[in-house]
Amino acid sequence: QVQLVESGGTLVQSGDSLQLSCKFSGNMADYGTIGWFRQAPGKEREGVSCISIESGATDYKDSVKGRFTVSTDKGTNMVFQQMNNLKPEDTATYYCAPAFDTSCHWYLSPGSDQYISIWGQGTQVTVSS
Repeated sequence: QVQLVESGGTLVQSGDSLQLSCKFSGNMADYGTIGWFRQAPGKEREGVSCISIESGATDYKDSVKGRFTVSTDKGTNMVFQQMNNLKPEDTATYYCAPAFDTSCHWYLSPGSDQYISIWGQGTQVTVSS
């Protein structure tokens, strides 16, 4: 059974950098895309970053482009998200999740999380102003 364990979240100040990590216990090659979602209190869960497992192509939610970078290490089955110039609006619980769909456009579209069945416990990122 695939399991995901996210880590790296903490309290930081606006402008700081942080790297999130996700240990993926299954076979990453069984999926088309993997990336990160986040959910802030009272808001819907949203996709923020996506990477194609086969090609390595990436895509991002507009509000994080140029600040977040998603990457994978297939040798260790790890997924990372480097977050720079963090803003208070980035405050959320962050989850990594794999999807069978190969399209990052789909992965980042509203409601895609409803079709993803594997979730970790998430890691909390809080950005103070």
